[in-house]
Amino acid sequence: MGVVIDSEVWKLNPSVFIFIIVASFLSIFVLPHFSNRTTSSISDVNAVSSSFSFISFQRKFLFFYSLSSVLEGLSLVYGEFEMVDIGLTKQQMIVLLSAGCLASLIFGTFLGMISDAIGHKKFCLLFSILHLIMGVWKTLAAHPTVWIANICLSLASSIFSFSFETWMVLEHDKQGYRQDALNDTFWLMIFSESASLIASQVLGNWALGYGSKSLISPSVITMLLATINLALTARGWSESPARRRLKEHRAEFFAYIFGDKRIWLLGCAQACLHFSVAVFWILWAPTIVADGREVQLGLIIPCLLGARMLGSTVLPWTLSGLLSLRIEDYLLYEFISAGILLSIVAYDYQEIGVLVALFCLFQAVAGLILPSLSRLRTMYVPNEFRAGMISLSLAPANAAILCVLIQGGYYKNIYNSSIAAFAALGLFLAAGCMHLLKNLGKQPHQSWHKQ
Repeated sequence: MGVVIDSEVWKLNPSVFIFIIVASFLSIFVLPHFSNRTTSSISDVNAVSSSFSFISFQRKFLFFYSLSSVLEGLSLVYGEFEMVDIGLTKQQMIVLLSAGCLASLIFGTFLGMISDAIGHKKFCLLFSILHLIMGVWKTLAAHPTVWIANICLSLASSIFSFSFETWMVLEHDKQGYRQDALNDTFWLMIFSESASLIASQVLGNWALGYGSKSLISPSVITMLLATINLALTARGWSESPARRRLKEHRAEFFAYIFGDKRIWLLGCAQACLHFSVAVFWILWAPTIVADGREVQLGLIIPCLLGARMLGSTVLPWTLSGLLSLRIEDYLLYEFISAGILLSIVAYDYQEIGVLVALFCLFQAVAGLILPSLSRLRTMYVPNEFRAGMISLSLAPANAAILCVLIQGGYYKNIYNSSIAAFAALGLFLAAGCMHLLKNLGKQPHQSWHKQ
């Protein structure tokens, strides 16, 4: 008599989403009652925050950034479906992703420096144009080439990583707002980006139900969103002032960036985080469904992004004066925590519930680290070199990701657990960078052209 083993699909408890929403709400609205800031500091920050012009500026930018995030997320959701829909094998998908990563490594590394030289508005326009071209091409072409589309979208993702933040910081300074007010904008960026990525997943899944060639296809929605984003960028924002000629700016950029050890340490920490987060998104699904386990992955993604939203709301608490620690101290502990979480995943086989909990905690810590690094960039990097520093720091991370895709995904010379261990090691290295950065001490940077 044969033995029948019933296959049970693991489902996420819906109460988790309620918990994340309530926790985020409490984290935001309970903060003022526990802040130990001095009266003068509170009055100064409240004076800025209550300013109609600042609130208008912040809301306008966050709406613009959220729309761009939806556009970015929609291309990621639809891009993965498109590769499966046209019948690509797993090996072919890895080659395709490697080509996009290689394009980001070769071209994206220097896009930030060029953006600093000629103006960030042009690159934000280019971001929307690339998505618009891909949407039109996929709608009109009978058999669009996924290679070109993937490379263009990889370059758009590279632009997304530096242009919007740098443009916002420049506009913030140009309009004379206090530096303290930037901190709220930084964590709100991560909060709104995570929420927008959830919205893009819902929107993409809804559009896919109508077919890839219908009037409500993902390509048509991409065209519509890209057109709106393009119009908002062209008419709603001013261009940041152009720097010197590109050749002169490049010489100044390398002289300043390579001459400051603090920027080297900050860039190394950023690269380690970028690599670890990328590894997480590559490995989280294969890790959960290992050994043939059945899981509703589509319901876990909003939970992970919601955890990142919750983590971003913790930044105001770290800056509220409750503890007498510098931002480098907080980041040191945060990087160590993230490294430990990935180490647990790499070291031992876990049940699905434990894995989901570990992944949510990792995303929550990442949601806190990202705006904290934005704050450090404001402290250590001059605005005229900010985008170039971000894109240059991502080069070693993209190189490591390319190696993981080829050696781990294509040739299978590296186990997933080993890749996760490398990512954890990178986070511990980032913690070491924060320790060294703290010991070097903070010296207020000045504008390069004013020196």
